[in-house]
Amino acid sequence: MKNILTIIKKQIKDTLKNKPVLIQFIMFPAMTLIMENAIKLKDMPDLFFTKLFAVMYIGMAPLTASASIISEEKEKNTLRVLMMAGVRPWEYLTGVAAYIWILCMAGAGIMAVGLDAKDVPFFMLVMGVGFIISILIGAFVGIFAKNQMVSTSLMMPVMMILSFSPMLAMFNDKIEKAARFVYTQQLRQTVDHMSFDGIGNSGALILAVNAAAALVLFFIAFKKKGLE
Repeated sequence: MKNILTIIKKQIKDTLKNKPVLIQFIMFPAMTLIMENAIKLKDMPDLFFTKLFAVMYIGMAPLTASASIISEEKEKNTLRVLMMAGVRPWEYLTGVAAYIWILCMAGAGIMAVGLDAKDVPFFMLVMGVGFIISILIGAFVGIFAKNQMVSTSLMMPVMMILSFSPMLAMFNDKIEKAARFVYTQQLRQTVDHMSFDGIGNSGALILAVNAAAALVLFFIAFKKKGLE
């Protein structure tokens, strides 16, 4: 626990210096507050921007943050120093994941200010589950990539699919049929209905398969590449 807390403190200091990563955590919560209060259109669904940006937040911030942090520290040999200092790989990964998850949940809390009080716990639960899956995918990319440049190249198409396909699915039936197999689309439907009834049994199965696949990919990358 001491090593994990040390990693979390280290990441806080690093993020304050790393503006691109810091922006990922604050961009969508800030955009949500601005758009919800600045734009009011006729027949626009309630909390339209909150629900839209929430899913985009899941598909972008934790994914890019975890991939960027791990790949950067691999490239700079920071991880090798940590391993030599007695920090175990699982302690490092737990610390990074916990740090990203907590910051993302804080951002989700800001996005939830416009929701009814009864819907906030459900919204935070859905967001928390989505963040975990995205962190696993980002960690897979960060571990698998040789350096930060490769990580960015691999991460961009994945991020685009996860964050933008739910939005495009709202306007195109063909995209919706393909996007339904992506966990962010299932989470969007869940948030839209503020109930698990929004995805049904088939959607829940798709969500579970996505989570299992992310976990398997992470362990494959970790077993094959490690952290050094």
